[in-house]
Amino acid sequence: MPKMKTHKGTQKRVGVTGTGKFVRVKSWRGHHLEIKSSRRTRRYAGKAVIGPEHQEQLRRLLPHL
Repeated sequence: MPKMKTHKGTQKRVGVTGTGKFVRVKSWRGHHLEIKSSRRTRRYAGKAVIGPEHQEQLRRLLPHL
């Protein structure tokens, strides 16, 4: 049986909290921030918890976390 491998693209984008929840960085915060309003950029700040509907798929992609 071959080794289970981590999906490297997912590993770079998704983290795990101490309690085992998956977190991701919100989108739309990359560039062209001058033309976006402050209200809009504040919305994109911080991390977002990934919902329970994706837990099983993420466990498959990140088996060692």
